[in-house]
Amino acid sequence: MDCPILFLTAKEMESDIVEGLLCGGDDYITKPFGVKELLARVAAHLRREQREKHSSLSLGNIRFDLSSNQVFVNEQEINLTKSEYQISELLAKRKGQVFSREQIYELVFGLDGIGDSSAISEHIKNIRAKFKSVGATPIATVWGIGYKWDQTERGSLLK
Repeated sequence: MDCPILFLTAKEMESDIVEGLLCGGDDYITKPFGVKELLARVAAHLRREQREKHSSLSLGNIRFDLSSNQVFVNEQEINLTKSEYQISELLAKRKGQVFSREQIYELVFGLDGIGDSSAISEHIKNIRAKFKSVGATPIATVWGIGYKWDQTERGSLLK
C-alpha cells in the first residue's frame, strides 16, 4: 500500500511518538488538535504522495532499481528472491537504523505473514552470501539487537 499513515492519539510521551514514527507512521498528531490543522497535514501528505517517485536508490557502489526490484553492485546484478530484495530495500532505505528480526519480519511480511521471525536470519545469511560473491558486505549485525545497512568503506567492499 502506498499511502501516508497518520497517528491520531492521546499518547504524547516521546517514546510513543518515536515508536509510531519508526513503525511506519508518516505523522503523529496528539489530542487535542484542530480540524484545520488536521486537514492541512493530510493535504500536505497527499501533495507529497503526488510528487514524482524516485526510481532508483544509490548507496555507494550499490544501486537499487525500485521500479524493477533489482539490485546492482558496480552495475552487476545481484539475483535476490522477492523476500531478500524486500529486506535489502528496507534496510537500505533506512541506512544506519537497526531493526530486530521481529521488526523486519513485520515490515516485510506484515502481521498476517506465515512463519516467524527466525526466517529473517536465514534470509540475511543468503543476502550476505549473494553480496559477498561480488565483493560487497553492506549488512551489519548489531549484536543483541538486529541488523542494519552499514555501507561504510569497511562494509561496502571487501579488501
